[in-house]
Amino acid sequence: MFSPSIQKLVDLFSKFPTVGPRTASRFVFYLIKLPKEKIEELTSAIQDLNKKIKFCSFCFNPFEGQDSKNALCEICRNHDRDRSLLCIVEKETDLISIEKTKKYKGLYFILGDTIATLKKSDIEKIRTNELQERLKNPQVFGIITIFKEIIIATNPTPEGKATAVLVKRTIKETTKSNPIKITHLGLGLPVGGELEYADEETLENAFNNRC
Repeated sequence: MFSPSIQKLVDLFSKFPTVGPRTASRFVFYLIKLPKEKIEELTSAIQDLNKKIKFCSFCFNPFEGQDSKNALCEICRNHDRDRSLLCIVEKETDLISIEKTKKYKGLYFILGDTIATLKKSDIEKIRTNELQERLKNPQVFGIITIFKEIIIATNPTPEGKATAVLVKRTIKETTKSNPIKITHLGLGLPVGGELEYADEETLENAFNNRC
């Protein structure tokens, strides 16, 4: 048994994605060995996340901005982006992976999670309501555009596929009066893989072969 202080940190780290109790305990014992100034540097960086990072009012991409009037991230503010294209991803790291290819020039929307089933409790985990709002009236959120194509770029995992089904249904129901072209990433991504870990060439091929 760990002491209460150690166990508390182990429990907190265990809540991180892909981190189990064993890895969490390694983190804690690593921290214990650090000098005081390094601990202070770490705690300061964590506090800065809470103070300086905010979420884009359109795509939910986290960005650092001290201007309270600026509610859009750098991508959404960029007028050189193709505002007729919208790429829907599961999480922020997927957006970053796609941006690294420098081949996609449209806008994004981050769902924030995936679903395993189409049950209401699962559906509420992702931002389908927010997606509907942006499709109905995007200019309300500081983006003036008419989407001509929406790319569903969820991961080729069981959860990603279930999420794609729901997202496609949501888009179709929202745009009945003015249907929008819906595409998916093409061949190149391995089944069960994730965008976050795909190399840039594979992602580029997936975008070029979308269907």
